Amino acid sequence: MKTRTLLFLFCLLSCSLSFAQSSKSISILGDSYSTFEGYLQPDTNFVWYFASPKNQTDVTSVRETWWHKFIKENNYRLCVNNSFSGSTICNTGYRKEDYSDRSFITRMKKLGNPDIIFIFGATNDCWAKSPIGEYQYENWAKKDLYSFRPALACLLSNMIDYYPNVKIYFILNSELTNEINESTKAICAHYKIDCIELHNIEKKSGHPSIAGMAEISKQIKEYLEKN
Repeated sequence: MKTRTLLFLFCLLSCSLSFAQSSKSISILGDSYSTFEGYLQPDTNFVWYFASPKNQTDVTSVRETWWHKFIKENNYRLCVNNSFSGSTICNTGYRKEDYSDRSFITRMKKLGNPDIIFIFGATNDCWAKSPIGEYQYENWAKKDLYSFRPALACLLSNMIDYYPNVKIYFILNSELTNEINESTKAICAHYKIDCIELHNIEKKSGHPSIAGMAEISKQIKEYLEKN
């Protein structure tokens, strides 16, 4: 009887450990595409998606966001969502203002200890017409980080070192300029970072609708399954 009991407890423990190990954690470094009121940023001035209608899109629940759907439907856990509405990868934001207080460069080391990181950026660098800069893969000075190309290279280089054994993906929005698209893909390729290129995302006011959010989740899942 004791042997059977011990065997049962061992099997139960093994199953529990197996289940726990199967649920990987995800962190997100993002902009308004990944925010939600009261869930991510305490200051709603820097959140784009709200629980009450704001005449922006039809997304009014955190369950309708791409990241919540992807995590819930694919058995992942959320570690950290560090998303800031309007933020750029580089330190130059809208109206050529200094965004070094909110840029991806500034926030890149505040993602916890996840198994997977999704970087969903470059949209605001595109919309704000931040300086594109030159391709630069080392020896970045502070002034270099005010341009998109050197800032993205610095971001990926540092994240590879800061998050060893963490799988990093870059999510590239649809409907950006060719210059941003080609620069992002080239820099991701240099660092061997998978770039998930989105396509045919339904949007309202430039941001994903409920249908668009679902499509983002679907396209990310499809990419991971193929790769």
